[in-house]
Amino acid sequence: MGSTRPYPAGDPGQDSAGSPPEEQLRQVRRLRLVGTAGVVSRAREFARVALHDWGWLPAATAEQRASAEDALLVVSELVTNACLHAGGPEELRLGHGPKLLRVEVLDRGLGVPALASTRRAGRPGGHGMFIVERLCLDWGVVRETGATGKTVWAELAAPPACDDGRE
Repeated sequence: MGSTRPYPAGDPGQDSAGSPPEEQLRQVRRLRLVGTAGVVSRAREFARVALHDWGWLPAATAEQRASAEDALLVVSELVTNACLHAGGPEELRLGHGPKLLRVEVLDRGLGVPALASTRRAGRPGGHGMFIVERLCLDWGVVRETGATGKTVWAELAAPPACDDGRE
């Protein structure tokens, strides 16, 4: 697990290259998920709309299509993990920047996601964080001092053609 940028989206921290956060994330969208039925499909649809607004969809190239599908899969995996291991997600945050998409899932769980050491190919379960690790530039966990729960975040690279200046 990487944690080179452990701050939440919109935090006044800086990325590893020292760029100010406003250059990294132009817009952050939030979706409350507490007490919502069908949270995974709702989170995917919310992400799909954001990706459309940000120019990732409709995809003009195979690379753009793959990037959008990867982003939707990461949203699904992180929200599903919160459902299975943390009592359900509280909020989904998506941060859009010229070079990346940041996905954050807030939950009240105490555990920390990890790559399962007992996963077996061809068997269901235990693959979620391997998928996130393979598709993302980096991912990690943030805990706020004195607060219950955590934020699990992941960052994906934006295809170069997706930076069309739309907000």
